[in-house]
Formats: sequence, structure tokens, C-alpha cells
Amino acid sequence: METREVIVEENVGSRIDAFLADEFRDISRSIIKKLIKDELVTVNGLTVKPRYLVKKGDSVRLIMPLEEEEVEIVAEDIPLDIVYEDEDVAVINKAQGMVVHPGTGNKTGTLVNALLHNFKTLSTLNGEDRPGIVHRIDKDTAGLLMIAKNDFAHENLAEQLKEHTTTRKYYALVEGVIKEERGTINAPIGRHPVDRLKMTVTDKNSKNAVTHFVVLERFEKYTLIEARLETGRTHQIRVHMEYINHPVVGDPVYGYKNQKRFKLQGQLLFAKVLGFDHPRTGEYMEFEVCLPGYFEKVLRTLRNRAQ
Repeated sequence: METREVIVEENVGSRIDAFLADEFRDISRSIIKKLIKDELVTVNGLTVKPRYLVKKGDSVRLIMPLEEEEVEIVAEDIPLDIVYEDEDVAVINKAQGMVVHPGTGNKTGTLVNALLHNFKTLSTLNGEDRPGIVHRIDKDTAGLLMIAKNDFAHENLAEQLKEHTTTRKYYALVEGVIKEERGTINAPIGRHPVDRLKMTVTDKNSKNAVTHFVVLERFEKYTLIEARLETGRTHQIRVHMEYINHPVVGDPVYGYKNQKRFKLQGQLLFAKVLGFDHPRTGEYMEFEVCLPGYFEKVLRTLRNRAQ
């Protein structure tokens, strides 16, 4: 990552996106807008909207990848676990380790590359680099994703996500023993004030975030939970579980530092249940898949220890 900082020396009165485009001629306007949207631009330590007007004395900080060139998104013959498909939507069981869409450091081998090979049509509302993508899950989180095969379906599914009418349930193995049978974490999430690549619970420049959880099974030092998303913020479950001192096992960002206990490749977080109203028929559809082998293996180990 590269960090650039500049102090505004005079009252220019221009928007932050225009100011940065003029200040850093080697960065395109589209990339600057994306960095602002991704909250990687701060003014006086706070994130801002593209319409923010810079003032004399403002300290502007920009974080960007070292490489950010335009990349042609090509179809790749990558096998997909297609749980459901019709002319409007598809439901995919994404594997752990697969990035959803191309970006810095992940130009190929993504879900988008696989979608372009497996489906003749995909929605275009999220741009050329994210065809069909309505929502995301993290690289090392496996499980169910809805895919829009046309713009009509995309608009409808996106509205359901906005209105919180979809069903999204995750299984997670977390550190420590949770005493309560169920709980709700209602804590706003925003960009971390120091590490801009992380999210955190904060009242500054944050968005409302609500996670409900139910305890499924307890072990000596761990708890298996089902977490239901009411909102869909970046890293929401991972951040919320860290916030209540029960981080997800294997989480390299928000979890405990000793991550070699179970030889994991990432966090034990799995999108197990996905439900939504079909965009064309209005019929409610719900899908559920089994836990992946690596997740079940850890649970078997813990159950054997308890015997």
C-alpha cells in the first residue's frame, strides 16, 4: 500500500475528488472516487464524501494500492458449486480462499472470472469488473452468495438487501465460551482510525450494524454459533465478535495471533443459509448447504476432546 499526504495551503473551494485529481495527476479520477468510496481518503483524520469542499489547513491523507491499473476481466474455466439457477438468479456456494471480484493482487481466479465462464448473461449494474455481483463475502469466508443474471433481478435483490428482508445465517466457531443462549450485537461499524484496511466498532463515520446470534454448541474453550445478519457491513460478524471478546477462530485480522492450532487457511465462518424473494415471481426461496470439510474436521476434533 502507498500513503500520500498533503496540507491544503490556500482556500481552493473545490471538492475533495477534484482537488486530489489535480494534486496527484498520476492517479485517475475514477480511482480517486473509488478510494473515497472505500473510505481510504481522510481529511483531518476523518473520512469524507466526494462532495466535501477542501479548506485551507486541511490535512488530506490518501491510501492506495501500489498497483491500480485497468485489467481486462476474462472468463476462466473455474468449477463452481451452483446450488440453484434459473433465468434471473443463481445461488453459488463459494469456496474458501476465492476472492469475489478482481482487484489489486487478485487479477484472476476470482468468482467473477468463473461466473463469466459459467453463465451466458450477468447483470451490469455494479460495473464491468463486478458482473452479477449483488453482495460479497470475504475471501476466506465460504458459503452462499446470490448472483443476478440480469439488471432487473439485480435491482430487486439489491433493494431486498437494503430493506433487510433477506435471510443470511452464518455458522462461526468463536473463541471462548459464551454463557448466554442468544444475543444481539447492535454496534456501529466504520473504518479503523489508524489501520485503514480494518473495520472497527466506532461512533465516528460509521454505519448502523446489527448481528443476532444463537449458541449451537459449547466446547471447553470455544463456542459454535449461528449468526444472523440484520445489516451487511464490511467484516460485520468478524468485527462484532471481536467487539464482545469472542473473535472468530482462525481470523487473521480480528482474531487471536496464534492461528496454527487447527492448521486453518482462514476464519471458521461459513454462510450457511441464504433466503430471498424471487425477483420475478415474488416467491420466497431459501437455501442451506452443509459445512465444508475443514470446518467439520475442527468440530470433530473438539467433540472427541470432550469425550
